[in-house]
Amino acid sequence: MSYLVSTKGRYALRIMLDMAEQEEGIAVPLKDIASRQDLSLKYLESIMPNLKENGLVTAVAGKGGGYKLTKLASEYTVGEILRVSEDQIAPVACLNEGFTCSRADTCKTLPMWRELDSVISDYLDTVKLTDLL
Repeated sequence: MSYLVSTKGRYALRIMLDMAEQEEGIAVPLKDIASRQDLSLKYLESIMPNLKENGLVTAVAGKGGGYKLTKLASEYTVGEILRVSEDQIAPVACLNEGFTCSRADTCKTLPMWRELDSVISDYLDTVKLTDLL
């Protein structure tokens, strides 16, 4: 069975929630997040560069360093976090970028899959990080 959201996406959401729960503006050490969330520090280290590159978090070096949110928790949506974390989010493979299907022009189910994808995406864009806290 395959899933719409992978472990990477779920963990990225947990990281962002954990950071949102901490004092605003304070850098949070990744080891503390890993400990609180009972997640592998090594795995979190592989997720953070992507969150940073896409402007969701910023890194603070040195004593008291760690990561912090780049904006208020209420300004993040679950959709934004998942899209940054996942390679692609689609309910079926034929909606993934680069997927080629010889039946696309005649497929009777493709419009339904596109609509489902739109409904899911629209919903995830309404859920704020603060809604989950």
